[in-house]
Amino acid sequence: MSLSDLNKLSHSVETNSQGIPPLDLWNPDFCGDMDLRIAQDGTWFHEGAPITRQEMVKMFSRILWLENDAYFLKTPVEKVGIQVDDLPFLFISLKVMEGPLGQELHFLSSTGDAIVAGQEHPLVVTENERNGEPQPALAVRFGMWGRLHRNVFYQLVELGTAEPCADGGEELVVYSCGERFSLGYL
Repeated sequence: MSLSDLNKLSHSVETNSQGIPPLDLWNPDFCGDMDLRIAQDGTWFHEGAPITRQEMVKMFSRILWLENDAYFLKTPVEKVGIQVDDLPFLFISLKVMEGPLGQELHFLSSTGDAIVAGQEHPLVVTENERNGEPQPALAVRFGMWGRLHRNVFYQLVELGTAEPCADGGEELVVYSCGERFSLGYL
C-alpha cells in the first residue's frame, strides 16, 4: 500500500472534534506491513526518507492504532503494520492554565494532539534502564502514549514541588485537574 492510497482512504473517514476517527469500532483485515517508521525523536519515515509534509504526518497520526504491542495505521477497510522506535507521539510544548479543579497542564504534540494531563490522561515518569535518565510519558488515546520532549520535562520539573513519601523520602510532584503526578524521587 502506498502513502497516496492511505492518504485518499483516510480523507474519507469521519472524525471527532480533534480529528480522531472511531478506530475502536473498526475491525479491518490485516494487509501486511508498510515501510513506515516513527523515530524516537517523533520524525516519521517512509522507505527510509523523512515525511516532510506535516499535514500527512498529522493525518497518519489520527489513524494510528496499538494492538498486542504492535502499531498499525487503521481504516474501516484495512490495517497495515508500521514500526515505532519508542512511543508514537512527542509532546513539544506545555501551557499551564487554571481550571475548575485548579492547575491544568496542557500539552501539545508534534502532530497537533492537545492533551490535558488528568485522570483520563495520566502522566508517568519511568527510568531508562540503560542510562538511568527519566522517561516522562503522557497517555494519549487507545492505549498509546507520547514521550515528553526534554525541554517540556524541564518545565514540569520547574513547576514541581517536593512532597514527603510514605518511605520517609521526598518526591517531586505536579498537579493537573486535581490529580497528583510524581516526577521522581529526590
